[in-house]
Amino acid sequence: MGGIAAIGEAMRVQGLGLAGVLVLPGDNPEQVRTSWAGLPEDVLLVILTPSAATEIETSATGPLTVVMPP
Repeated sequence: MGGIAAIGEAMRVQGLGLAGVLVLPGDNPEQVRTSWAGLPEDVLLVILTPSAATEIETSATGPLTVVMPP
């Protein structure tokens, strides 16, 4: 089974770590892009905050993404 990661503002994603999600805070566009580029290969699902979702380009071959409600 692959892993789950969350990228976005620390205040919105930090609690997901309690459920075993890999938390990658991204409080600015550069941090978000760096976190996305450095995702471990075993991550199959990425939870994004709305602002983080605007900073990345997903692809059909990358991990599945879901965007949190605003």
